[in-house]
Amino acid sequence: MSVVLDGSAALAILLPDERGGKAAAAIFKSLNDEDEIFVPPHWWIETANGVLVAERRGRLTQMESATALEDAHELEPATDMENGERVTRDVLSLARLHSLTAYDAAYLELAMRKKAKLETLDTALRRAAVKAGISVTAV
Repeated sequence: MSVVLDGSAALAILLPDERGGKAAAAIFKSLNDEDEIFVPPHWWIETANGVLVAERRGRLTQMESATALEDAHELEPATDMENGERVTRDVLSLARLHSLTAYDAAYLELAMRKKAKLETLDTALRRAAVKAGISVTAV
């Protein structure tokens, strides 16, 4: 199965203090070794920034931050490099239609294009995915 993993879902499974939570458990349960995980290019920066913010707030040490980012790489997400006029046009259309940021609409567009399940904890993105007929994990 193809899965698009957004930053909120990634941080739920990468940050040690969230791993035991209900959301992280639901995401872990839904993923399996055969899944191909896709992410848009900005996922790497979004995930790194989430780890940095957790570090700055005292939730992680620098060593734990490094481990979390190593764990992100171990997920082996395929970075989608599709770009250009079609994708940006589609992303903006979805952002307008569902009142999403362009960043979040990029996850939705990728899930639609790949016919993939979308893993997210973002309420607006989840709602948009359901309206678009994209499967999401119940959390």
